[in-house]
Amino acid sequence: MIQGLAERLKELREKYHYSQKDVAKQLNISPSIVSGYETGERTPSAEKLLALSSLYHCSTDYLLGRTSENPETIIPVDHLNPDQINALLHLISSMNS
Repeated sequence: MIQGLAERLKELREKYHYSQKDVAKQLNISPSIVSGYETGERTPSAEKLLALSSLYHCSTDYLLGRTSENPETIIPVDHLNPDQINALLHLISSMNS
């Protein structure tokens, strides 16, 4: 098991007020598998890890403990076109200057 993954998954699920059944439905798996993820008995596949990061609006690096970023700083851009993404990046860059 990846150190800290289980705790992060449970913390994020509770933050968003999801039940294990809610998460299971979103990922098309059983609630017992979600429970296994949160107890460290199971490790999500790459596909499920991506789905979890999307569900919780955070990066996979955060879930895997590679970064300690605040998940609320992630801005979902999957609904934006490339020009909109570039404009957003430019705006963020100008604010950090």
